[in-house]
Amino acid sequence: MDFKTFEIEGLVEFQPRVFRDDRGYFLETFSTKWFEPLGIQPNFVQDNQSVSKKGVLRGLHFQKPPYAQGKLVRVSTGRALDVAVDLRKDSPTYGQHVSCVLDAELQNVFYIPEGFAHGFAALEDDTTFLYKCTNYYEPSSEGGLLWNDPELGIDWAIENPLVSPKDEVLPLLRNFESQF
Repeated sequence: MDFKTFEIEGLVEFQPRVFRDDRGYFLETFSTKWFEPLGIQPNFVQDNQSVSKKGVLRGLHFQKPPYAQGKLVRVSTGRALDVAVDLRKDSPTYGQHVSCVLDAELQNVFYIPEGFAHGFAALEDDTTFLYKCTNYYEPSSEGGLLWNDPELGIDWAIENPLVSPKDEVLPLLRNFESQF
């Protein structure tokens, strides 16, 4: 298993070994051992799944403390552009983002610790997105940022995304006060 770190501390992309033969393939989709060389010990307590058609954009979402969530995300079918925005107020990369293309053919996995807004855009129809979360979902703790905030400058790699009404009215980064 290989991994890649990013210019924003805490974000990690894992590339599990995929064993393919004429029957199909096998891979390990998660192991706590992946995190040991990084000194990270996430405790995942909840799994989520969504299916999206091409052009759907979900995000940018987070859970506020004390219900903040770290996430381990991947796609089992399709492809998605995954984005993490650093909201840790004391971080030198506050307000910056990283993008990672998750691809069912590659079977790559992206880790986003607590303190980040997260979103993704489905690049193919029937993209199945899987999340492992380090905390339970709490509706009263929901937060988010506007997906097309010019200050963030995120290139979502799609035109005219399909966005929920709720996600269309999230605040801009400049109007956000971080609790992380």
